[in-house]
Amino acid sequence: MKWIVLLAAVALTVAMRDQSIAVRGRLLCGSKPASNVRVKLWEEDSGPDPDDLLDQGYTDGNGEFMLQGGTAELTPIDPIFKVYHDCDDGIKPGSRKVKFALPKSYITNGKTPKKTFDIGILNLETIFAKEEREMIVSRRRRGGINADYMDPDRSSERSEVVSRNRRGGINEEYMDPDRAKSTEDETDN
Repeated sequence: MKWIVLLAAVALTVAMRDQSIAVRGRLLCGSKPASNVRVKLWEEDSGPDPDDLLDQGYTDGNGEFMLQGGTAELTPIDPIFKVYHDCDDGIKPGSRKVKFALPKSYITNGKTPKKTFDIGILNLETIFAKEEREMIVSRRRRGGINADYMDPDRSSERSEVVSRNRRGGINEEYMDPDRAKSTEDETDN
């Protein structure tokens, strides 16, 4: 019986194959490049097998990105490209999350993709069908305001301002960095 289980495990391992994909494109927010937008390449699985994060990154100053990755699976992978952004979002909590299924014709065998899917230019002002919200805050979110808040080197400085100046559950200094600076200066005197 042990030999049958061992033989089945070896056959299953041999049947798994490396598959990979790459995606590139450019993101806009209106007429301007959407820079520092979080992008991820996933392989979504149905059933008990968890989804695999293949690659992640941020758009550059021109709104351009390039992601690539791969995984070993028994069946063809289901690649999904996800964008987490705040374009045309006001001050709502979290980020807008958009998902795109990538064409299976761009999946290649092996650990390194041989083809790249060019998703083109996407304007993130568009309201996409089945758009979701991601409530996890990114360090690069909303023009650097949260970058200061999340920066470990400045967290003690920020938490001191927060604890000194919290009024009625509203942290005015967090919302207005100039006011936080003037409040710190007044307290130091």
